[in-house]
Amino acid sequence: MTLHGRRIAILAGAAVILAGLIAVLSTGKKEIAPPAPVPPPAEAGPPAPTTEEITIQKGQTISDILAGYRFSAEEIHRLIQRIKPVFKLEKIVAGRRLRLTLDAAGDVRALEYPIDEKSYLVVAREGSDYKAEKKPYVFETKLAYIWGTIEDNPINAVLQRGETDALTIRMTDLFAWDIDFYTELRRGDAFRMVYEKKYLEGKFYGYGEILAAEFICRGKSFKAFRFEYPDTKKADYFDPEGKSVRKQFLRSPLPYGAPITSRFSYNRLHPIRKIYTAHYGIDYGAPVGMPVHATADGVVVSAGLNGAAGNMVHLRHKNGYETMYLHLARIFVKARDQVAGGKIIGTVGNTGESTGPHLDYRVKQGGSYINPLSWKFLPAEPLRAEFKEAFKKCGEIGRLMLDAPFVARALISR
Repeated sequence: MTLHGRRIAILAGAAVILAGLIAVLSTGKKEIAPPAPVPPPAEAGPPAPTTEEITIQKGQTISDILAGYRFSAEEIHRLIQRIKPVFKLEKIVAGRRLRLTLDAAGDVRALEYPIDEKSYLVVAREGSDYKAEKKPYVFETKLAYIWGTIEDNPINAVLQRGETDALTIRMTDLFAWDIDFYTELRRGDAFRMVYEKKYLEGKFYGYGEILAAEFICRGKSFKAFRFEYPDTKKADYFDPEGKSVRKQFLRSPLPYGAPITSRFSYNRLHPIRKIYTAHYGIDYGAPVGMPVHATADGVVVSAGLNGAAGNMVHLRHKNGYETMYLHLARIFVKARDQVAGGKIIGTVGNTGESTGPHLDYRVKQGGSYINPLSWKFLPAEPLRAEFKEAFKKCGEIGRLMLDAPFVARALISR
C-alpha cells in the first residue's frame, strides 16, 4: 500500500472511532425535562355525614336522648308533636336501637327507629321542620332445611343444627295441637322442616314462614303444609288430607320442657290438706316465670287472686268450654279481654295452696270438669272445599320439599 493509501485508511479508522465516542457520549448525556405542571388544589367538599347508634335503656325517653345532642326542650316538643300522626315517639321501647345521622357540626339531621318487625320510622330535618314516614323493611328471604333427632329435648336438637330456640318455638307451636311436648316425646323422635330465613343488609334477622314440616312422635308422623287462600290471602296449615292442623284447643298451655307432676283424678291425696279429694286439673312442674298460653280463643271471665287457687285466670270459650290457670305469679290480662289461642296470659308461679312452683291447668265442658289429656278436641276450620285441588298441588310441593329440599329449592327459584 502506498503512503497516500495508508493515510486514507488511518483517517477512515479515526473517523470511525470518533463517531463511536460521540455516540457513547451522547448516550450517557442526561437531558433535563421541563417541570411537570402542578395541578390546582381540589376544592374541598362538605364533610360526609356520620351515623351513631344508641341502644335505648330502660326508663330512657326520647327527650333524654335528644337532650344529649343539643336539642332544647322546645325543639324536642315540636319534633314529637310534628311526627305524632306517623308515630308517637313517647312509645320508644328499651332494648331497640336508635340510629342518628349527624352533620359536620354534630347536629342531628335524621333519625331511624325500628317500630316493629316489619317497619321502621324515618325522620328527616328540613330546615326548621321535620318530615316523618313509616317504611317497610326490605328483607332478603332464603329457603332453609333442617332435620334432627330428639335426644333430650327439641331445643337442643335445633341448636345442634345451628339454629336458634326461636325456630324451636315455631315448630312446637305448629304441632302443639297434636303433640303434648311434655308427656309424649321420646328419645329418637325426629323432625324435618323447610322454612324461610330473613336477612336485612346481609345479616340474619329472623325466621319467616314454615312452608312444610314433619314431626315423628312415637313412630307416628304428623305433617303440616302451609296454604294461602288465593282470594283472601289468609294462610293456614293443613295435613296431607286437607284437615286443619289446628284444633279447638292446644294440647298444653306451656310451650315445652315441664313434666306432669299430678294428673286428673277423682281421688287424690291432697299434698297440703292430707285428705283424699278430686283433682280436676293437670299439674305441670314448671319454673317460676315460664309463660302460660291460652289454649284456645276466648274471653276472660276473671283474672286475679282466687283463694286456694292463688292468682288465677278463668277463660270462657265456644261450644261450652272453659279453662282455668291456677297458682300464677303474674297475670297479663283482665276481665272481659278477648284473647287468642296461644296468647301469653301470665307466668307460672307458686301462689295459693301450693307446695312448689307449678301450673294447675283445668278444663270444663258444659259446666263439668274433663280430663284435657284424654279429651278428643275437634279440628278448627277445615280447608274450604273450592280450594281442595289447589291445596293438593301445594301438598305435592310440600312433600317434595321435605323429601328432596335442594331439588325443590332449585325448581322454586326458576
